[in-house]
Parts: sequence; structure tokens; C-alpha cells
Amino acid sequence: MVGIIPEDKINEIRQSIDIVDIIGEYVHLKKQGRNYFGLCPFHGENTPSFSVSADKQIYHCFGCGAGGNAISFLMDIDGLSFQEAIIKLAEKTNVSLDIEKEAEVHTHEPKANIEKKQMKAAHEFLSKFYHHLLVNTKEGQKALEYLLDRGFSKASIEKFQIGYALPSWDFTVKLLQKRGYELTLMEKAGLIIKKENDNAYFDRFRSRIMFPIQNSKGETIAFSGRAIDQDDQPKYLNSPETELFNKRSILYNFNRAKGFIKKQQQAILFEGFADVISADNAEINNGIATMGTSLTEQHVQLIRRMTDSVIICYDSDFAGIEAAFRAGNMLTEQHCHIRIARMPKNLDPDDYIKKYGTEKFRQDVIGNSLTFMAFKMEYYRLGKKLQNEGEKLQYIEKVIEEISRLEKAVERDHYLRQLADEFSISLEALKQQQKQAYYTSKRKNKHQTEQKPKQLYIQPDGRLFPANQTAERRLLAHMLQNAELAFKIKDLLNGIILYYDEHQAILTYLLGYYEEGNEPNTSKFLLHLPDDKLRRIVTELEMMPINNEVSDKEIEDYVNQVLKHQKMLKIKEKENLQKKAEQQNDLKKAMSLAMEIIQLRKSL
Repeated sequence: MVGIIPEDKINEIRQSIDIVDIIGEYVHLKKQGRNYFGLCPFHGENTPSFSVSADKQIYHCFGCGAGGNAISFLMDIDGLSFQEAIIKLAEKTNVSLDIEKEAEVHTHEPKANIEKKQMKAAHEFLSKFYHHLLVNTKEGQKALEYLLDRGFSKASIEKFQIGYALPSWDFTVKLLQKRGYELTLMEKAGLIIKKENDNAYFDRFRSRIMFPIQNSKGETIAFSGRAIDQDDQPKYLNSPETELFNKRSILYNFNRAKGFIKKQQQAILFEGFADVISADNAEINNGIATMGTSLTEQHVQLIRRMTDSVIICYDSDFAGIEAAFRAGNMLTEQHCHIRIARMPKNLDPDDYIKKYGTEKFRQDVIGNSLTFMAFKMEYYRLGKKLQNEGEKLQYIEKVIEEISRLEKAVERDHYLRQLADEFSISLEALKQQQKQAYYTSKRKNKHQTEQKPKQLYIQPDGRLFPANQTAERRLLAHMLQNAELAFKIKDLLNGIILYYDEHQAILTYLLGYYEEGNEPNTSKFLLHLPDDKLRRIVTELEMMPINNEVSDKEIEDYVNQVLKHQKMLKIKEKENLQKKAEQQNDLKKAMSLAMEIIQLRKSL
């Protein structure tokens, strides 16, 4: 059975939502002029080229060409069907859907999609089951006491749906089988393992505290199991990479934290689950963590969509400091503002909160975080004996290199003065060396740039199209804004088919849209287009800067350019026929074609 959503309900939902609010849940948007801009969530980029129009209720990326309205955005970003996107928006707007049932409609969903849904359903089922075992059964009592002794609150255990997997070798296998899940698919999902010698299966997770891992939509897609007994290794056992789970692109707690990150315009990056959960207990709700791996480009892009301000709060051991340094550099390269929260030696954030309490953690650790430059100055001291003249000069030189990369003159002056005071060196000498380091770096970067193969990139507004393509684009852009003008242009074209198939398709759909009595509304018109490519072109056309008070002369010029191109094509066609006739010694036909060519050229 498939629910049919009435068109009036779709229109009601569309009119009740603001595309800026919808997209703003996924992308950090900043207003520039009439539109909002952010980093495109559909491709990696450093400079915002993703534009959202509040007036037109559409979005368009000038980088990759993605475009549409709020409904198509949810379909693309969350992988939803049209109906699922409408239902999600209806929940946001509190619009009641009177869905009619149509028994004869059958879905032809791809097998891969059906399997993914079953895999997600199995994860969700096990997440609830593991949680039930932990909090409600005798078997989970030891694990529950362990967590409570470690400082986990019952509220946190409930909120993060922490669970427990039984020590049995095949309890999960039998449970999933009993529930009707295909075991080969459950192996593919990473929940069970197939024995090498026969076709039997056994549980992947046994006698472990279970942390559900969720994607950005809040769907459980993997688990991380923590050993209770010290003899059990590894300490943490994660789900393997699957079609659902790629640890290089998943951040723990991102689905819960993203709203707080956007609101506070800051993310706090931790190393592990326990740190995130402890911080959340301390009312630090914008905490996220990598999945037992170093920070990746995918992680950085995910964070950058929400904010450009990040506090890194890693462990205080050597590995944690090194990881913070690498993560800070990666985020800085993507134009993030970085601060580093320092932990006392031999303590991680989870241990610190347990020892000193939540208030002290918020004030003394997060509140007193260092700028990334100040952290670098501490980092470069590690392992150096600064009383040694040679090592001291090496340290100063390295720090000056870093200072020379700072964009703000005030920052550069601040850290140079700090160096001058600490080592009793002339500030002028340091400034001179900093300038040398700056120009050396600049020459090096210039050389590297020259070595790279040159790539041509023209900004969208500066793209050069053939004259006829420009004319067709301009005509369609005006037709999108004015129904009366659309029919006038149709009459001027006098049945001529536009040269570009996509343009002709848009023209046909648009005239049909207006003939149904619809007013110009690009966001609504996009719902009438069956093809994603057409939607992308329409949003790009709608974002084009055009003169709203267009003159008849301008429209006629565009139409004439389209007609001229059609005549040029006809001339080319007849010239080829003429050449063929001459080759066949059909002089009469060649002469006739020559006359037709002359007449066509005159009409130009």
C-alpha cells in the first residue's frame, strides 16, 4: 500500500516552510545581499558557492550545479523518496496529512535499497534489545554497575541508548534469524560473522558494553563494543566497514550535536565516546568524536557545513597532542578557527570530569582553551632543550615560520613580542626575520603553483556561452518570472524547437504548468519536473541576474538570435546536400539548393 498525498497538502507544506531553515539544519549559511551562502553539502569545497534564495525558495550550487527546492534538497541529502521528504516536512510544519490508500500501486524499489533498509532495521532492533539487556535484566547487571562506577549517569545511558551484548556465541544469530532477517545479509551488515569451515554463523559482539553509532539522520548503522574484562582484547571492537558504515565519514554524536553546533557556532572535537558522553552530562552538547580513526577530509567537510569554529579537546598524552596538532592543521587549511583545550597530564576529558566535576571542566579546560598558534608554540617545545643554544634557535626559527602564516598583523605582533620577552631578543630583529620567512614561503608557494598543471576555471556568472545558448537561457529565465511573457515568447518562436533539448523540455513543461492556471513560482514548478538535470538548469536560470523590466526589443533580439541559429543550421544542411548533388553530377538539384541557400542568407 502506498499513500497518495493530495496536491493541496503538498502546496500547503511547501508554503509553510522556509528553505533557509530547512537547509540551515545541514549547512552553515551566511547572508550576503538577498541570498544566503554556505559550503555545498554535495561536493567538497573551500569557498562557499552554494546559494539559497529565501525569496524564491530554491537553492543552487555554482560549483557542482546541484539545485532544487526544500523537498528535493531533503531527497538528495537524506536519500529520501518524494513521499518521505513530504512526510518529514509535514512533521516540521505540523501539517496533518490525509493520506489516501491506493491498493493497486506497487513500488519497484531497487534491491540494494531494500537491503539497506533491512540492515538499518536490524541495527535499530539490536540497539533497543542491547539497551534492554543492560538496564532491565539480571544478565546486564554487571555491565550496568561497571558503567555507573565509571561515572555514567542513568540519564546518559538512556539518552545514548548504551547496551550490553550477552557472552553467548550465537544468541544474536538466533535472535535475528527468529525475527526473519537473512543471515547472509546480517553478515554483510557486520552484525554476525560466518565460520570459515562451514555455513554456520556466530555473534560479532559478545560480553561487551554496546555503543550504538548513528549517521547524521539519527539512524543506527554500526556499533562499538567496549570490553568489560581487561583480558578481553581489543578494548574497543567496532563494526567493520559496510555499505552503511564508513568510519572516515562518520562522527559520533553528530546527529544530536549538529543543532547545538549551529546554534553556538562552535563544535568541540573529542577523541572518544566516553569523552562526548561525559561532556554532554556536563551540559556541553556540541561535542563530537571521530570513530577510532584520525580526522579525515570527510570529517572536516562535515564540520565545516555546520561551523568554522572548533575546539579540539584530546588526551594529554603524546599521541593525543600529536593528533590535536594534525587535526588543527587540517581544519586550519579549510579556514576554520581553532582553539585547543589542554588537559592535565595523564587525564583524558572523561577522567577529568569524574575527578574535578563538570563546572571546572567547562571553565578551566574549555573556557581556557589556547589559540592554535599558542598551542603550536607549546608543541614545538616538546623534546627540546631550550637551554641549548642550537635547539633554542631552531625553536625560534620554527615559531617565526608559523607566525609568518598568520593573516592578522595584530596576531603576528602579539606572538613576536611574546618571543622577544621570553628570550630577550630584539623585537625588530624578530620582525625582520618574520618578513624574510614570509617572502621565502611566498616564493615557495608561487613555485609550487607554477609547477602544477594549469586548470581553467571560470566563475558561473562569467561563463561564455554561444550566442544562441545565451538567448535561449535568457528567454527561459524571463518566462519563469512572467506567465504572460512566456506565451508571448511562444508565439514569437512560432513553433521553432529550441536547439538544446533540455531547454525545449523546460519550455514545454513550463507552458503546461501555466496552462493549468499556476502562477510563476519556481519552487512549485520544480515539483512538475521529472528529471534532476532539468531541475538543476531551472535553479541556475532562476539565480541568473536579469532585468525584471525587460523591453519588447530585448525579447525580440533573443528570439531573433534563436531563429538565426536555426537558419544557420538549415544553411549548413543544404550546403552539405549541395556538395553531395555536385559530386553526383545532379546539377539541377545543386542549382536549386544554391538558390535556397541564397534566400536563407538574405533572411539572416
